[in-house]
Amino acid sequence: MSHQSEAALEKNLIKQLVGLNYSSVKIQDGESLVSNLKSQLELFNETTFTAKEFDAILNHLAKGNVFEKAKTLRDRFQLDKEDGTSFYVQFFNSEDSTQNLFQVANQISLEGSYKNRFDVTLLINGLPLVQIELKRSGTEMKEAFNQINRYDRHSFWSNHGLFQYVQLFVISNGGNTKYLANNKLQSVKQTFFWADANNKNITELDEFADAFLNPKHLGNIIAHYIVLNETHKIMMVLRPYQYFATEAIIHQVKNSNDNAYIWHTTGSGKTLTSFKASQILMELPEVYKVVFVVDRKDLDYQTMNEFNAFKKDSVDVTDNTQSLIRQLTDNTKLVLTTIQKLNNAVSEKAKGAIESLRHKKIVFIFDECHRSQFGDTHDRITKFFEKSQLIGFTGTPIFAENASKNDYGKRTTKDLFGNCLHKYVITDAIRDQNVLRFGIEYVGKYKNKSNTFIDIEVEDIDKQEVFDSKKRINKIVDYIIAYHNQKTFNKDYSALLAVSSIDNLIKYYDLFQEKKEAGEHDLRIATIFTYGTNEDSDEAQDFLPGDEVDFDVLAEPEIQYESSHSRDKLEKYIGHYNAMYGTSFTNKDSKSFEKYFQNISKRLKNREKENFNDEQDRLDIVIVVNMMLTGFDAKKVNTLYVDKNLKQHGLIQAFSRTNRILGEQKSQGNILAFRNLKKATDDAITLFSNKEAIEVVTMPSYEDIAKKFEEALKFLRKITPTYQSVNDLESEEDEAAFVRAFRKLMRAMNVLQSYTDFNWDDVLIDEQEYNDYKGKYLDLYQKVKQDNAKHKTSILDDIDFELELIHRDRINVAYILKLLVQLKKAKTPNAADAKRKAIIDLLGGDITLRSKKLLIQKFIDENMPHIKDGDLIEDEFEKFWHDQKVLALAKLCDEEHLDKLQFKALIDAYIYSGREPIKDEVFQCLDNRPSILQARAIGDRIITKMKEFVEVFVKGMIA
Repeated sequence: MSHQSEAALEKNLIKQLVGLNYSSVKIQDGESLVSNLKSQLELFNETTFTAKEFDAILNHLAKGNVFEKAKTLRDRFQLDKEDGTSFYVQFFNSEDSTQNLFQVANQISLEGSYKNRFDVTLLINGLPLVQIELKRSGTEMKEAFNQINRYDRHSFWSNHGLFQYVQLFVISNGGNTKYLANNKLQSVKQTFFWADANNKNITELDEFADAFLNPKHLGNIIAHYIVLNETHKIMMVLRPYQYFATEAIIHQVKNSNDNAYIWHTTGSGKTLTSFKASQILMELPEVYKVVFVVDRKDLDYQTMNEFNAFKKDSVDVTDNTQSLIRQLTDNTKLVLTTIQKLNNAVSEKAKGAIESLRHKKIVFIFDECHRSQFGDTHDRITKFFEKSQLIGFTGTPIFAENASKNDYGKRTTKDLFGNCLHKYVITDAIRDQNVLRFGIEYVGKYKNKSNTFIDIEVEDIDKQEVFDSKKRINKIVDYIIAYHNQKTFNKDYSALLAVSSIDNLIKYYDLFQEKKEAGEHDLRIATIFTYGTNEDSDEAQDFLPGDEVDFDVLAEPEIQYESSHSRDKLEKYIGHYNAMYGTSFTNKDSKSFEKYFQNISKRLKNREKENFNDEQDRLDIVIVVNMMLTGFDAKKVNTLYVDKNLKQHGLIQAFSRTNRILGEQKSQGNILAFRNLKKATDDAITLFSNKEAIEVVTMPSYEDIAKKFEEALKFLRKITPTYQSVNDLESEEDEAAFVRAFRKLMRAMNVLQSYTDFNWDDVLIDEQEYNDYKGKYLDLYQKVKQDNAKHKTSILDDIDFELELIHRDRINVAYILKLLVQLKKAKTPNAADAKRKAIIDLLGGDITLRSKKLLIQKFIDENMPHIKDGDLIEDEFEKFWHDQKVLALAKLCDEEHLDKLQFKALIDAYIYSGREPIKDEVFQCLDNRPSILQARAIGDRIITKMKEFVEVFVKGMIA
């Protein structure tokens, strides 16, 4: 296998698929693809279509984008036949997927923007539903992934858009094989190995074909395990552990009334798994209703939105117990509620209203069952619903070692839920790159009277007094201010600060606010906590108002808060938040307070969206005691500052707020512990995985990463001894080798710079030389962009440049203008030359400013010599930029024969909404509409030029 060519891989795969009962079919081009579709649909639907009838089917299939076509695939089309009858055309049988017709074809050629030839295509009922791209052994998997993205841009839309019906892609180099959903928003991080039920990855292509591509399994995956996410309008596919867990749950419900639970580590996608299980279970005839139970309003809100994203309006959150009772007794098949409301519903005062359900088979699915099921509620539910079946999901089960003693003794997850149906622990998830490792740094040594450093976790002193000391907290605040930019890539990510008590939270917040008002930082800080009789407790759960169990289900009065110092403080802090974001929340009533919490949550979660206004809406740090440390997921949270004692499941849950996968830049979850949590961390990792797991779950030491950086640097210098050597590379193969070598160096630097110990003196390259190499790297990226614009095929086009790793510095035009003022005020020619070089280097090394480099250089060379006062530079630059913008727009419109006013309005709409215009909108700006043959190429060219105009004159122009 290691020496197989791409052609040999393709030949062997086709032979294997034919052996798995695929029919081999020869399809050369779009015309034969359409012809085959007609014959297969006729065979599948057991009818024939006239040419006119089939044209109607093709017109129906051509409508919509990839997401809408995924719905079309699963629906039937009412066809008006020429004989006057109606016929419902079926495209895919989801109820019995074995009834579908499976074919395999290879080297189908389509011509869109330019010609593409696809490796192996799996057709079901004539529609291409799986596309397999193969690369020779040893080739980087990303090349196949990037090739798919290129096909999507260049040709999948041609020939009635039939290739937009692809549900799954498979990429393989023989030894490594992955699958992914057809979702243009994803990165290579959303490609998955298939695995067996024990989480052993199946990487070889022939083994993958047997396990995954056999018609029975593939048909089941497409029918039941692809989820259409309504919020983002994308397709998602379950990963193997999610599939096996769902299958195990279905088997359990069909064949037993016993309870059970799923142990899938935090961050591995339990909500998607539980939704899919709920969706399938609610269709089983033996199941009367499925009730999905969460234990707090923050989870209630988040889970409701995620469920409704998977299937619009699938869940209507229950605002009160009466609403829950209505949903339990009406035709609603899937109910989402909180453990508190469910407890109310089975209380003595309310259970008469649901007496008729006592003997119905209701499946209860408990999210985060490690927290929600260890009290009276469990017994009330199981005693009332006599035929209930409980399925729990947890990332951190309760074992004897981490069980808390209560009135029932030490109860474990197994005691309450029975057997574990499927396990996927943190080491599995890290191995599969489904979650990130933790980079943990322990900060905090303190001097005693003899002025020697001591560890407060070891020495016999009053630890609590030290922990609560305002002097100590002040030092931690200074430390966070000093290193926050480094940890969060200059505020591109957010952080949580977990503290031990509400009293200490107040100290932290007030110190941050004092220092902000003094101009010592510009971090945006928020906090959320509750107040009342238990506010001094380290173990306070910080539930939202309304989460308390309320047995008066008919009235459900508002929670009466007691007046306290902390309540006044919180109202003041909410006022700061309102001033920052133009909101109007208060803690004076529970509804507004809940909306305040939801707004904080959404602000952190929405940072990962493309249209998020980071400068205006970002939130840097949220200070909490316990809230948001479990169940809250936001991919753009990458750092947890910890000043509280954590252990066992609480520690893993808190740390796991930081390790969601998001692109290349986010290489780890950053944990900065201001207490000695080393033993607690090691114990927790051992408890929830295995004794050998610690090195897998946590990042290596700073010294180890520095060694990896040196190895990558040594390898780079073998290819290009100096950055000038890049100019002498003779072939694209040599350039590709340089790109891969420097990319490896960038990855190591990305991790190295996340450590607070980082210093350029520790590595064998200085910052200037590193940036010079980076400039050459970006030159090659620019070359690829230009080749793409000319539709020229390039080896480099198959390489992911991972530009995320370059987006480290928040350097924009406003920052450059400050440097230009310094340049103008330079006292000597040598100082001026040095500053000019530094500015040009910055322009060349930042991907956003690189497009502006020539214009800014022109301003420096032609305009600045005539500006006498450095303080006028900003005004003069604004005039210069406006003039250049007008000239560039006029030139673009003249070259493409565009109406200037209409096209400027189109650009303004694009800048405002971020939505790329459709070609019809572009054509309306043209003097004459182009012919059908020319339209696509002209439309693509104008949209590309428009984006380049916006990139130069708009992006990065705001401070």
